[in-house]
Amino acid sequence: GFVNSGSEANGLALRLMRAHTGRENAIVLDWAYHGTTQELIDISAYKFRRKGGKGQKPHAHVATVPDSYHAPADWPIEEHGKRFAESVAELIAAMRAKGEAPGFFLAESIPSVAGQVFLPDGYLKEVYRMVRETGGVCIADEVQVGFGRVGSHWWAFETQGVVPDIVTMGKPIGNGHPLAAVVTTREIASSFNNGMEFFNTFGGNPVSCAVGLAVLDVIERQELRRNALEIGNYLIAVFRKMQMRYDVIGDVRGLGLFLGIELVSDRKTKAPATEIARAVSNGARQRGVLMGTEGPHDNVLKMRPPMIFSKRDADHLIAVLDETFMAVVAGGA
Repeated sequence: GFVNSGSEANGLALRLMRAHTGRENAIVLDWAYHGTTQELIDISAYKFRRKGGKGQKPHAHVATVPDSYHAPADWPIEEHGKRFAESVAELIAAMRAKGEAPGFFLAESIPSVAGQVFLPDGYLKEVYRMVRETGGVCIADEVQVGFGRVGSHWWAFETQGVVPDIVTMGKPIGNGHPLAAVVTTREIASSFNNGMEFFNTFGGNPVSCAVGLAVLDVIERQELRRNALEIGNYLIAVFRKMQMRYDVIGDVRGLGLFLGIELVSDRKTKAPATEIARAVSNGARQRGVLMGTEGPHDNVLKMRPPMIFSKRDADHLIAVLDETFMAVVAGGA
């Protein structure tokens, strides 16, 4: 189904889920963000736990962010997916103890405002299995990371080798034009076809659909997915060299043109270098390059360049970052 925004897409996904399961309980990741409507803010810890937020509602169950960089030191790397999934198992067990069950699990395929976090191998397989065993629905939010941005795949959930029950997509589908979509299984669509019609005045209007088709054509014809992977790999390699020069760079992570550099005041304790991240972000802005800071401590530099980003653009970004780091570190910001 076509809608106008990522928020509408996630809202429709929740309606599909309710029609199919008759449940309300949500399992979401900590620091997740899923949209602007009240029902989505209620399941977005990034909103309800911050300033102005109203706190956690009883139907929102928040799982630990599966952030490998901050995993306990004694966890073997190959077990990170399984170990982090235990947080979801605990939430399900607590629900069952009250005679309840989850309606759905919803996650961004790469948590973004949580700090550009890349899910450990096997995490979604494990979580999807648990949720489905209870009759719950698995939803992948591809609003930021879909449409080939990760380069290696068209959809970021494919990197985990899973097939969701519902996929939501937003901004990239129209390259900024108001267009979004929801894809689901025939089984869930049949449950939704219960007499309460879904109607959206502008969803799927001819102009938006023409835009969406043009965007797909450009991504395919200009091989922007391959470009995202090649330029992304180049940037990651250079950022890792920068990491050797600047102790404040604790972690470099990314896939395609979805990148994060986590800044720390101490590499052993991984304590966040929030002020330095702000100084680097502002310094880059003054030099004409925009990037945000993300994560619970705002210490992760977040980069999502346009998919047409060239090697020349990448070199400009690198030069600006290098100059900024040098100025900030020398200035002791």
